Amino acid sequence: MRSPKLAALELKRFGRGKLPRAALVAILLLPLLYGALYLWSFWDPYGRLDRIPVALVNDDKGATAAGRKIAAGDEITRGLRDSKVFAWHEVSAAEAREGVEDGSYYLSLTMPADLSERIASSSGDAPETGALQVRTNDANNYIVGQISRTVFSEVRTAASTNASRSFLDRIFISFSDIHDATEKAARGADELKGGIGKAQQGSKDLVDGLKTAKEGSGDLAGGLKKLGTGAGDLDTGAQQVAAGTQSLADKINSMAGNVRPYLKDNGKTIGDSARLVADSSQAIRDNLGLLVKTAPGAATKARLASDELNSLYTERCENIPTAAPAPDPAPSTDSGTAFPGPDPSACPPLKRAKTAAADVAAVADDVNTLVKNNSGDLKALDGRLATLQKQAKALAEHAPKLDEDLETAVTKINDLNTGAQKVAKGAGRLHTGLTDAKKGSATLNTGVGKLSTGADTLDGGLFKLADGSTELAGGLNDGVGKIPDYDKTDRDRRTEVMADPVQLASRSLHAAPNYGTGFAPYFIPLSLWVGAMVAYMLIQPLNRRALAAGASAWRIALAGWLPVAAIGLLQVGALISVLHWAIGLEMARAAGTVGFLALVTCCFTAIVQWLNARFGPAGRILVLALLMLQLTSAGGTYPVQTSPGFFGAIHPFLPMSYVVDALRRLISGGGLGPVWQACAVLAAFTAGALALTALSARRKQVWTLDRLHPELSL
Repeated sequence: MRSPKLAALELKRFGRGKLPRAALVAILLLPLLYGALYLWSFWDPYGRLDRIPVALVNDDKGATAAGRKIAAGDEITRGLRDSKVFAWHEVSAAEAREGVEDGSYYLSLTMPADLSERIASSSGDAPETGALQVRTNDANNYIVGQISRTVFSEVRTAASTNASRSFLDRIFISFSDIHDATEKAARGADELKGGIGKAQQGSKDLVDGLKTAKEGSGDLAGGLKKLGTGAGDLDTGAQQVAAGTQSLADKINSMAGNVRPYLKDNGKTIGDSARLVADSSQAIRDNLGLLVKTAPGAATKARLASDELNSLYTERCENIPTAAPAPDPAPSTDSGTAFPGPDPSACPPLKRAKTAAADVAAVADDVNTLVKNNSGDLKALDGRLATLQKQAKALAEHAPKLDEDLETAVTKINDLNTGAQKVAKGAGRLHTGLTDAKKGSATLNTGVGKLSTGADTLDGGLFKLADGSTELAGGLNDGVGKIPDYDKTDRDRRTEVMADPVQLASRSLHAAPNYGTGFAPYFIPLSLWVGAMVAYMLIQPLNRRALAAGASAWRIALAGWLPVAAIGLLQVGALISVLHWAIGLEMARAAGTVGFLALVTCCFTAIVQWLNARFGPAGRILVLALLMLQLTSAGGTYPVQTSPGFFGAIHPFLPMSYVVDALRRLISGGGLGPVWQACAVLAAFTAGALALTALSARRKQVWTLDRLHPELSL
């Protein structure tokens, strides 16, 4: 009979009654007690910390620093309540102490009365550290105490950071105040430097000016001497001018007395004469213009008239034939008919007219030539006539007032005489004053020399002062550049950094979403091992009928392994279904996880079968012992490196170590290297265990006294 048929016969035994069927169902569901139920019990404990009752005591009385109210206790209390880490109960210090002792509260956090005062002292002259008081009781729960230490460490860090911010913010404000004060001092030093520079330049200019003044005072003395001489000459000349103007005034006044009556009585006559001159000038100007225009035409006409008279005279008086006169012809009406002979009475006047016309033509030509050759002179003559006309008109207009104009001229001459007399007197006073100024210039020259010496000393002192002010201004400006000046945004940013200079930039690769997901790779193989272990408590590892029939050892081994392996596959299906759909386990590689767990249950089934087949009832104890060794060395909770050396030594030689590593990659993600390694190891363990089971089956086919009468029976 083949192995699958033997395995089916073994499973049929559980269908003969209710109890066997119930036992088979219990075997199928047993891994759920270890895998699903146990994982479910602490699937996400950190997500339910807000159910843990914790006492909170806020005795802080607050404080004031830099004009700002500080209430650190209230701030921490609000932060803790908002965080919802624990179920906080605000109680008194006595209630908190009693509650932690009797277990009403797992722990207590107390903020002392001087907490804010101590925090505020960090920005004062005598800083002190503030203290948060935590009371735990491991008799209540050790794990809660460990969790609280982590939580309260974060609370302490946050409170310290807040205190540091206040202290550092005050420092940065002080820096800004110092920067502003130094900047003002630097500006003042720059202004002082500029003022001293100007003063130095002024002192230099003063020295140069006094040197020039010294030279000028000498020149002034010499100049005043010359001025004194000139003033004497001016005085003499002014006296002479005054005498001259006096003589002129006397003569003018005498002449004006004689002329004034004539002008007063003949003003109208003078005006009429001036108008006559103006009109005559206008007439001459008009005739000159007419002469210029008509001279060329007149010359031409005169020449034509002269020619006509000359022709007439020649025809009438000179070109007459000498023959006897012919009888008188009949009268003719043609005006061009020649006269029959000269007229003695007409020729002499005609000759005189011819001569006169020739003279007129010659005169006209001369006039025309004169006009052409002297056009510039004629224009100049026209201009002079225009001027004469203008002056004549002006004289005609002023003629009635000539006596008054004469009076004005006499008055002005008298005023000139009066001024000349005053000038003469002033020149005398100037001569006297310059004589006194010449004496004062000598004293001025001596004083300017003393001022020049003092200005040299002042210039030297200001030069040293300028050097000192330059160094002061440079030092203050350098200091301003070295003293930081922070605005509010920059100050807040720097305070934030310095109060909490190191932050943890945590990045988790393939993070597990909760506590249960992280421990699933540990409890799933545990439940499958227990399932195989319990299954072989009900199913024989070696089929007795096959042993009695002398079947092949391999057939016997497979016949005992296949039914439990089939049950294990059903256990995998039930366990993964509950974990995924009921509890919420999310797997990065769900199909790979199921397939790998199928290999795991086959491997575990083979190992448990061999131990039971080889060692009999004692094998069940070995199965349990091997389970404990695997649980303690697999690194399912803490890294195996943190365990004693014995567990680290056996870690590489037990299958569950590879199963845990592989399941972590299949559930949470990551490289598949450990998965393939685990598959190879599990396949090797499976093949090795089946081979050992076949060897044990071969040995079981030989009955011995130990088999007939075993020392231990379970």
